[in-house]
Amino acid sequence: MAGDILEIAGITFRSRLWVGTGKYASFEQTKQAVEASGADVVTVAVRRTNITDRDSENLLDYLDPKVYKILPNTAGCYTAEDAMRYARLARAAGVSDMVKLEVIGDERTLFPDNEALLYATRELVKEGFIVFPYTGDDPIMCRKLADAGAAAVMPLAAPIGSGLGIRNPYNIRIIMETVKIPVIVDAGVGTASDAAVAMELGVDAVLMNTAIAGARDPIMMASAMKHAVEAGRLAYMAGRIPRKLYATASSPIEGMIM
Repeated sequence: MAGDILEIAGITFRSRLWVGTGKYASFEQTKQAVEASGADVVTVAVRRTNITDRDSENLLDYLDPKVYKILPNTAGCYTAEDAMRYARLARAAGVSDMVKLEVIGDERTLFPDNEALLYATRELVKEGFIVFPYTGDDPIMCRKLADAGAAAVMPLAAPIGSGLGIRNPYNIRIIMETVKIPVIVDAGVGTASDAAVAMELGVDAVLMNTAIAGARDPIMMASAMKHAVEAGRLAYMAGRIPRKLYATASSPIEGMIM
């Protein structure tokens, strides 16, 4: 796939599969799964991990920041102020200027609070952050986030950790037509076919955590997701045949003896 380069805010990304680091049995298993996924972007929850504490066992001891692009996220934050505080903490600790911005609006569904998300996006962009906001599959909100300076938008496929796959592919397509920045499907992927479908829609990347970490064999699932994302991307670039109601013969009938 030479020449098929994903670039966001001047940063070149090797893989279109991005992975989270939560819910694994150990840091060692996390490392093995990330390696099997082929991802070069790993998200880390600032609030739930000790990435800013270098005096104790640390996830970054297992994932070399020289090898991987560390994307701090503000998971678990329910206000714009909390989310901005954790983004600043990660940057002050030298982790990254990038942030996956999450402002959760409901504890049961983990749907985003889009009003607070939009506010936090504007403020962090002013402070020089490269902001990747996690949002719903609402084309209007995605347009507003793009206008606010987001580097990419990250609409959910389905609720976080649900494994339901893409519930509304039509909205994802509309989002891609609405914004001029990369679209990264985030949350809701359950298995490899979900990842392939997302990429076949033409999104720029897919981010997932639970689908890999929660699998019976996370290392094997990470490898499956790697191949699914690559296959989906290739299929999108190749261009699928049109859907037809009736059969079309694979072999030509011209010249046949009747």
